[in-house]
Amino acid sequence: MYDIIVRLAEKSDINAIAELFDRLCDRLESATNYPGWKKGVYPDRRTAELYVGNEELHVITIEGRIAGTIVLSHDPEEAYREVKWRYEWQYEKLFVIRTFTVDPEFWGKGLGERLLDYAYLYGMRNGIKALRLDVLQTNLPAIRLYEKSGFEYAGTVDLGLNIPGLKWFRLYEKII
Repeated sequence: MYDIIVRLAEKSDINAIAELFDRLCDRLESATNYPGWKKGVYPDRRTAELYVGNEELHVITIEGRIAGTIVLSHDPEEAYREVKWRYEWQYEKLFVIRTFTVDPEFWGKGLGERLLDYAYLYGMRNGIKALRLDVLQTNLPAIRLYEKSGFEYAGTVDLGLNIPGLKWFRLYEKII
């Protein structure tokens, strides 16, 4: 049995997080790139620095090695306002999930589910009312995971990224 811990990332984790992002993007770009991520663009070292600095990036570690990330932010994309959510809470009472990753070496081991469970429990302990997220509409593995984890579809929007292939995103919500 592995020693698995989910915790808030620290500045000393940034190099390892950036390396995870690079490995993940290399793997995605060599196969089916479901999220449409690109090495050196997103997610990258700047992503890690920003969210660690904001105390929003959490990591899952196996035997001390960073094996995945999840950002829990109060800052939605502008397009989130185009959807009729189940409840209209202020974003201070919500977490938006971003930069949800698992190192390719650990795919299929349940770490994604563990990170989503952690987000739910962390939200509950911090008075959060719901978790929200967006996912590229063609990212079927992620959509299956979110729906299996209790997230409900809220609508499809254009996030305004102006990047070919990254136009339509499905929005999901899980009430806490």
